[in-house]
Amino acid sequence: MKPALLDRLLQMQHRITELDALLSSPEATADIKRYREWTRDHAEITPVVECFKRWQQAQADLEAAKEMATDPEMKEFAADEAAAAEAAIEAADAELQILLLPRDPDDDRDLLLEIRAGTGGDESALFAGDLLRMYSRYAERQRWQVEIMSESPSELGGYKEVIVRIAGPGAYAHLKFESGGHRVQRVPATESQGRIHTSACTVAVMPEADDLGDVDIRPEDLRIDVFRASGAGGQHVNKTESAVRIVHLPTGIVAECQDGRSQHSNKDKAMKVLVTRIRDMRQREAQAKEAAERKGLIGSGDRSDRIRTYNFPQGRVTDHRINLTLYKLDFVMEGQLDELVAGLRQAHQAEQLAALAS
Repeated sequence: MKPALLDRLLQMQHRITELDALLSSPEATADIKRYREWTRDHAEITPVVECFKRWQQAQADLEAAKEMATDPEMKEFAADEAAAAEAAIEAADAELQILLLPRDPDDDRDLLLEIRAGTGGDESALFAGDLLRMYSRYAERQRWQVEIMSESPSELGGYKEVIVRIAGPGAYAHLKFESGGHRVQRVPATESQGRIHTSACTVAVMPEADDLGDVDIRPEDLRIDVFRASGAGGQHVNKTESAVRIVHLPTGIVAECQDGRSQHSNKDKAMKVLVTRIRDMRQREAQAKEAAERKGLIGSGDRSDRIRTYNFPQGRVTDHRINLTLYKLDFVMEGQLDELVAGLRQAHQAEQLAALAS
């Protein structure tokens, strides 16, 4: 292990001892903001320190095995112990490399999931509804909260566009690679001759802005319109001007909401969507420079990228970025996304390791 890395790990080991003392002190909760920072730091450092302790123990075991090897009667046993210790050191080394990779600061954020019907007309809108159900089921399995922020239902079912907020520990970290084009191949319910059609939806996963302060927006840069909500919702929705549309004039980004019962509620939701979209746009512009230099394995998450195909006749789902095909489409559509999510995260880690090595 390199001296600089060893020094860093020893510092983290010292820091965890310091945090243990701080968090157990009687006045720990006197400053809630500081207490939360300590708790977050403790949670982030603990896995690294625990792995480092295993590495240290394996190193000690290896030294002990070398000492035993000087005794002729213990030589065979010492060789087995040394081999086990070397394997433990190698495993801990590999785990530490991953644990110490640069962290995405947005990983702990909640997210806004935006699904839009694309090519395929009504069938695309139906598939958008299927995707929303898939992600909602996955969120339920993770015990995350799902809240519809805005929706534009299709006449035959599904959605022309729907935006949901997903809140829970690690939500963005798990779903951030879902952005892109999702293609479906199946026989639509309206197809009388049994022909397979290909349709597509686009998915955008955006880390939610913590508050309006995350993005500097001047009031004069906003145009806010109120209007009567359309579609389902009952007499109350249609008789009051509760729907809100907000336009950010410098970028042309638009957000609207008409699902809430009050203008105030709709304005808050629309503003949350707007700020998140602006933040996402600015981040993508910054990432575009890096992407121009190095095209990542996972890709940029560009909405035009075809990232996954759901083939119903064959019962398979294929993620084209990592060449992963699963013949368990029914389970995937029920929200069992663990294999896909794990594969994408592992591929991203491998890409990061390769970048560091180069």
